[in-house]
Amino acid sequence: MGCEPTRTPPADQVDIAALRRRYAAERDKRLNSEGEAQYVRVSGDFNDLYVSDPHLPVVPRLPVHEELDVAVLGAGFGGILASYYLTKAGIGSFRNIDHAGDFGGVWYWNRYPGVQCDNDSYCYLPLLEETGFMPSKKFADGAEIYGYCKVIADRFGLTERALFHTLITSIKWEESDQRWLIETNRGDRIRARFVIMAAGVLNMPKLPGIHGIDSFKGKMFHTARWDYDYTGGAPGNPALDKLGDKTVAIVGTGATAIQAIPHLARHAKLLYVIQRTPSTVDERPNPPTDDGWAKVLQPGWQAERRANFHRAAMEFFAPGEPDLICDIWTEISRNLAAELAAEGWPALTPEEFMARRERVDFQVMERLRGRVEELVDDPADVEALKPWYRYQCKRPLSSDDFYPVFNRDNVELIDVSTTKGVERMTEHGFVAGGKEYPIDCMVLASGFEVTSDLERRWGIGAVQGRDGKSIYDHWRNGPKTLHGVMTHGFPNMFFIGYIQGGLMASVTEQFGRQGEHAAYIIAETMMRGAKAVEPSQAAQDEYVKTFQELEIDQSAFQRECTPSYFTNEGVVKAPWALFRQWGPGWDAFMKMLADWRDKGDMAGMEITS
Repeated sequence: MGCEPTRTPPADQVDIAALRRRYAAERDKRLNSEGEAQYVRVSGDFNDLYVSDPHLPVVPRLPVHEELDVAVLGAGFGGILASYYLTKAGIGSFRNIDHAGDFGGVWYWNRYPGVQCDNDSYCYLPLLEETGFMPSKKFADGAEIYGYCKVIADRFGLTERALFHTLITSIKWEESDQRWLIETNRGDRIRARFVIMAAGVLNMPKLPGIHGIDSFKGKMFHTARWDYDYTGGAPGNPALDKLGDKTVAIVGTGATAIQAIPHLARHAKLLYVIQRTPSTVDERPNPPTDDGWAKVLQPGWQAERRANFHRAAMEFFAPGEPDLICDIWTEISRNLAAELAAEGWPALTPEEFMARRERVDFQVMERLRGRVEELVDDPADVEALKPWYRYQCKRPLSSDDFYPVFNRDNVELIDVSTTKGVERMTEHGFVAGGKEYPIDCMVLASGFEVTSDLERRWGIGAVQGRDGKSIYDHWRNGPKTLHGVMTHGFPNMFFIGYIQGGLMASVTEQFGRQGEHAAYIIAETMMRGAKAVEPSQAAQDEYVKTFQELEIDQSAFQRECTPSYFTNEGVVKAPWALFRQWGPGWDAFMKMLADWRDKGDMAGMEITS
């Protein structure tokens, strides 16, 4: 298997110096000095956008007062995989706790029209060989992924243990009995020996802090809480038949918006698409799974495919290695590998290699801007929709339906790049470029709190370790950990997420391996009859020092990027930036952890008997 390199403009036709200047100008006009403050936290009048559940009713229940070994806070893929590895480690006293009504995490909440995985399902969906499940197509629909989350939970005995529609309000370490006290909005008091924080990356909707947003009298909802009662249709049946007489505006043209916008355009009387920064949107071939291919797959195929995807997206192909993924995520590596193969794989210094890769980056982005010209008729829309930045300054996307939307008579693109967003909202609509646009409905495709401060993302009032210290203060300037999963002063607490460890192109594989490491430490601690485990201050300091010394400096690249959640709205070296990683790479990080576990001495850990 494999695929050919894409056709891009020749290198001698790409003026990199001019493009750098254009990229800088486009970045500068979008930078907002307010940073993450331009978005508001979910609270007060907006609380329902986070707490309420449009999918399942909240069933009354009595408060739970119990003791257990492990509380897994989250029931998305991070929490599911943590629980899977707990069962593999022989730990039976645990439960997942989540404010959603079921397993699924982001796939439970996000049921907007058109929702699909936007990278290769055969890599993204974990445990395919363990469950015997096979995605129906390359980019699986959201409903299929949500259903698969429930398949895993049922298969490995997680379902009967879980507490749903339960919002954590505080987590406090009690030194007297070496346990965590977890309190919830349902009156629960759960005392757990260990806690795994698996809140996920896309759990907290991010809301634009538009001046006057409270004054709007029409309908408003976030895409993560899609209101089908208002729009018509249903999850999996996006016939939005109640919008035929409605004027709708959608804020954003990111990963969610490009999937939802074509459906809104088909059904709304008038649709305003409000854009600050355009995305890269490539074609999206999405064939059904080839049964013949699936039948001849050999054991280990998914790990091999994930590793191939990771090398293409985060590192580089080995000479002669085929591209098994063949989409926008792997294009730069695929094209560069073809060039180097044609030259007989010349020996290049790291600096020479990165210069070659950067040139291919510029060529690919030129191709993607040319795609806008091919598919969009109006010259003004063409210019507004062209992405002027380096590849991966924003999440690479794909859609065959998005660009043709702007050729419809009932769709108008509103470019708010120079004003850095909507100027204000009124009782009847929104104001952009000094003009008021009356609307019936505002859809917020404004994303999630991905790289903002921890308390904004977790939404838990208090997380207090030893001596009442807040994790939010402890990690105010970024994480301090051992192995990216534990921190000193917070015994028996484990973290899953983009936290000071290895970085894998497949997020579910990364989160799963964090859960595996946590399960090992928990099982080892229990086997020793110990009550608590945490990194020593010295071991943590040494790990943080080593991590920082090995970390690849990406500040020059970040300075070139337009603002996005990748950089926490334009912050260089943001404390919670997504792509901070163990410098030698994912495989080296995995080997380090495996070697540490194989030694069996829990080096660097303080164990309380």
